Formats: sequence, structure tokens, C-alpha cells
Amino acid sequence: MKDATPTNWKKTITRVAVSAVAIAALAAVVTYETAKPMSARASVAAPAPAAAALDDNSVAPLLSLDHAMETLAARVTPAIVNVAVTSKTKADTAEQQMPDDMQQFFGPGFGQFFGPRGRPQPQIEHGIGSGVIISPDGYIVTNNHVIDGAVDIRVTMSNRKTMKATLVGADPLTDLAVLKVDGGSLPSIPWGDSTALHPGQTVLAFGNPLGFRFTVTRGIVSALNRPNPFSDNARKPGEFIQTDAAINPGNSGGPLVDARGEVVGINTFLVSSSGAFSGMGFAIPTQIVKPTADTLIRDGKVTHGYMGIGISDVTPENEKFFNVSDATGAVVTQVEADSPAAKAGLKVGDVITKLDGQKVSDAGELQVEVGQKGPGTTIKLEVIRDGKNTTIPVTLEAMGSRDKEGNEVGENEHDKIHWGLGLADMTPDLRQQLQAPGFVHGAVIEQVQPGSSADNAGLQRGDVIVQVDRHDVQSAADVQRALGSVPKGKDALILVWSNGGNTFRVLHAPEGS
Repeated sequence: MKDATPTNWKKTITRVAVSAVAIAALAAVVTYETAKPMSARASVAAPAPAAAALDDNSVAPLLSLDHAMETLAARVTPAIVNVAVTSKTKADTAEQQMPDDMQQFFGPGFGQFFGPRGRPQPQIEHGIGSGVIISPDGYIVTNNHVIDGAVDIRVTMSNRKTMKATLVGADPLTDLAVLKVDGGSLPSIPWGDSTALHPGQTVLAFGNPLGFRFTVTRGIVSALNRPNPFSDNARKPGEFIQTDAAINPGNSGGPLVDARGEVVGINTFLVSSSGAFSGMGFAIPTQIVKPTADTLIRDGKVTHGYMGIGISDVTPENEKFFNVSDATGAVVTQVEADSPAAKAGLKVGDVITKLDGQKVSDAGELQVEVGQKGPGTTIKLEVIRDGKNTTIPVTLEAMGSRDKEGNEVGENEHDKIHWGLGLADMTPDLRQQLQAPGFVHGAVIEQVQPGSSADNAGLQRGDVIVQVDRHDVQSAADVQRALGSVPKGKDALILVWSNGGNTFRVLHAPEGS
């Protein structure tokens, strides 16, 4: 038998020494107690019996509530899954070699482009989240940010069975995704109606917080219709459910359920100064989740309708300036040039009060309703302009179908998901940062989605695409248009300038495209 290491010996000795001291102390106590006179021992009174427990009748309401919560948790938990994701990411060891101003321009992680050995090796990362089975044949709803960039997805059920999951589709705008596992007669839970919720109503949050699988927490609906807090994209819909049912990292993608065991929301983020739960968790309401999931199951993607306006709430403070009698509706704060709204004649200061005959209570509600309608749909807006009512029809376009100059391009979000590229135009500042010669024209790669076609082709942030399928490109819009026109299931050939030279790369058509 091999000798134990000195460290192990020390640990063993320490444990034994502590045990020996404890035994010696115990022996001393026993000896002392034994040596005491019989009279002294007899004078010690026996402890009084503990007070009796409360009888069931006196706490019947609490016991009834406990029983109801136990029944609810037992019904829902089998439909909860732990989502384990494997994704590829780039090393960032060279980031600190970059000048501070360059890091600020490109953002964290861009420094990997300037590594001393050129291209770093991709790294494997693992993450966990939650999901909920919504149908007996194995469809699962989770958050997009849980599976974003995944190259392998596996789900574990409460009975410890693990299955490989495939991605049916994802929608970054709403942060929702649908997975599929093989199986029949799987436990599932039904959809509830989030529009019928009220503050104070009991809700339960299910998921896998901080790696503790199949956890349930109880709370109430703290507030409804919370606005979009994300500064990265004003087009992301709000209308979030706020709850004090504990939501922590790992809960993302799990359901928020009502007392009937119906899904009323998908837990997605928390607001906290520490990064841990502080009483404010947020869930995407089913009024957004269900239609998005249905569309992803049917089409594999979601194309959102787009008007081309900025909007905000009508408030008691500003209602008089727009000649409205109550603080409801959405006031137009911006109209993009040549957008559907501009073509229809909408103007800044218009107050939208109804959409297709249905009252609009606030800007968030209007944003959600328009985003759920498909491109080509003509909607009718009832508008108050200078105190007068008018009806304006607007024909929606696809969100992301225009660049910042208003030119029509391929659907940006779709292109990013399809090929895994985020692009920017070459600017004088970018040219200087990249030290690109004046003859280099094209689109600068700003983002590469891990595990995507672009990632597999070895593309990185800072590479410049100068040709697509042997045709020169001058801008990000050119590249988006060219890649968007590649036939489904076909590969694309791109010419890339990087590290002072040009190389051809092949973007392989993603699986399922």
C-alpha cells in the first residue's frame, strides 16, 4: 500500500487529536457526575414536559394553505427541467494588452483579436438554467439567454432522467426559446392568462437557482406591466410581471405559476445591487410567451412587425399638452424617416388611443401588440391630434428590415442568428483602430455568436468582410443583403481582411436552415 502524503497524515492526526481531547473531556465529566453524592444528584429536578402542540382545529386555515401549496408543487415540479448548456467562447487573454481607449470603443472581449499568437483557441463553457414542459410530446419553453450560443443542450427532469434537447427556435427580442425532446406522455402544465393577474395574487416560482435543482419559492404578484429596463434595445417589449417570489441566477427560463398551477410567466431576470435576490424578480407574461412559443414551434423563428416610431406614456403631468381627457394611450415621440409610420402620416405629438378598435392603455401595451403582428399586416390606429380624433391605417414592415440610413436590408436579427454575425460599417475611427489600409472596404465584424457558422469559419471581431460570393461589398448593409440572399441550405464564400492580409472563408449553412 502506498504511503499517505504528509498533508494527509497531518489532517488525520488533527482529526484524531481532536477526537481524543473530546473523549478525555467527556470521561472527566462522567467521572465527576459519578463521584457526586447521591443526595446532590437526587436534588436535580427532572425537566417539565414541553407544552402541547396546537390542535388542528385552531390552525386549520394554515394547514389547509400548506396542503394546497404541497399539492400545487407536486403537480408542477415534474414538468420542470434543468437546462444544461455547453457553449464555445473565445479566450480574452490579450484584452489587457489593448489600449484603454480601444477597449472602450469595442467593448470587453475585443482584445482577443490582438493576441500575441494571433487567434486564440475557443474555450468551452457550461451553464445551467431552467425550463418548463408545455406539451406531452416534449416542447419546452426557456429563455433565449439560457441557450444562446449553445452547441449542446441537455435537460434533466425531476425523476433524474436526462435527455438531449434540440433547439426549435429562439427570439432574442423577447428573450424566449423553445426546445424539443423526444418522448410522449411527458408531464406538462397548461398556460394561464397573465392579463387576469392582480397585484397581491399568490404565485410560485419554479427552477434551479444557483444549481439547487427543482426549487420552488412562494410570493405574490408585486406589480404588473413593468416597462422594458434594457438600454441595449428600446424595441424589446416590457409588460413584465414583478414578484417577490425568490428568483436567483439559474431560475431563468422556469415558470411563474398561479394557484391553479398554470403558467402565467417565464422568470427572466432580477433587479439587485448584489446580484442575488433582493425581493424584485421579473417574469415575461404569457400574453407575450404563448404567441411567441406557438410561432417558434410553427415556423422556427419570429418576425416582428415594425412601425418606426418612438413612444412614451401619456401621464397626468403631460396630458393637458396633448388635449386628452385622461392619462391613457401612447404619445409618439419620434417618427423614423421613410418608415411605415412616416408613410402613413403619423406625427410627433400624436396620441394613439386604440389599436384595431382595442383601447391602448400605455406605450408598453402598444409595443407588445404591434410586435406580435406580422410584417404586411395593416393595423388601424385611432389617434388624437390637436384635440381631434382621426383613424390612420399603417402597414407594418419586418423589424430590422432597414439600416440606420433607412435603406431596406435583410432582416438583421435573422441574419445574426442565421450566420452568427454582428456587423458595423467601416469608419475612420475603426480604420485607425484596426490599422486597415485605405484600400480595404467592407463591413467590420463586431460580434461572432459562439457555435455559429461564422465561429466555425474562424471569424473574429475586427475582421473585415470585403467580398461575399466573389462580389465586392462596401458596407454592413451590403453584407447583410448578400448573405440574406443566399439560398436556404447553401454555403457562402466570403473574402476577409485580417492581420494585414486577405483570406477566403466558407460560411456553411447552419443545420435546419
